[in-house]
Order: sequence, then structure tokens, then C-alpha cells
Amino acid sequence: MMLIVKNKILPFKRYRAMTIWPLLFVRSDVEVGPVLIRHEEIHGRQQREMLLVGFYVWYVIEWLFRAVQYGSWHIGYKNISFEREAYFFEGDVGYLDRRRFWSWTRWIKTK
Repeated sequence: MMLIVKNKILPFKRYRAMTIWPLLFVRSDVEVGPVLIRHEEIHGRQQREMLLVGFYVWYVIEWLFRAVQYGSWHIGYKNISFEREAYFFEGDVGYLDRRRFWSWTRWIKTK
């Protein structure tokens, strides 16, 4: 369970929510629903698996790599392995109950 913090600073504009486990930062004008919470809970699980700091180091490096690969920050963001897993399963109510350790690694693109 994460503590939800509604504010106007985090995440940055253009993004709705951001998890820094165990906190879920949500823009003040965003409605918090089950799909958003599940997406961020998947990130919370990823962060715990990588001891938080490892998650953010990998996240930033992969984002930079994908941005160069696709020529776009936004497309790069959508293709980060952590985001690919979270977006794919955010609508799946039972996913976290059956999710395997380091499942995000299955979403790493090689091309």
C-alpha cells in the first residue's frame, strides 16, 4: 500500500503520477482511480526489487538510450521496460498477485 500525496510539483507537468516507493505523488488535478494506482503499484514492486536507487539509475539510463533510439523523449519514455510492463498490465486486477520477480526484464527491447 502506498501513501498518496496530491500536489502541484511532482510529477512534472505532462505526467499524472510518480512513485517513489512508498509514496505515490499525483498531480492535484488528476483523478486517482484503480488503473492509475495499479500502474504505480507495479512501479512500486519494480522499485523494491531493485532497491529503489537501482530502479532510478536503470530508468534514467534506459530513458536516455530509448530517446536516442527513437528520436523522441516521449516515445523513449513509453518504451522503457518498466513502463512497458506497467502500461500492459495496469488493467489486469490480478497481475500483482501472480507477477514474478523481475518481470520487467521480459519487456527489454533489443531492437
